[in-house]
Amino acid sequence: MTDMVRVHVTADLPIRVKALPFADRVEIRLGKAFPAVLLVDRDALSRLGAAISEGAAELGAANKPRAGDVS
Repeated sequence: MTDMVRVHVTADLPIRVKALPFADRVEIRLGKAFPAVLLVDRDALSRLGAAISEGAAELGAANKPRAGDVS
């Protein structure tokens, strides 16, 4: 996995968003001094939002006790 860029987003990580209307994109900056920048085309915004929502739902489902589980 050396060819993958990983950015660990925590609850206290500064996240700034800026619309770039001339490029029809949104810039999402993660961090302060040396931020990682994610450029998202307008057409991909809903897809990115859906992927994040899907991941959050999977985490929520993974933390729910299942029928028959003993605590």
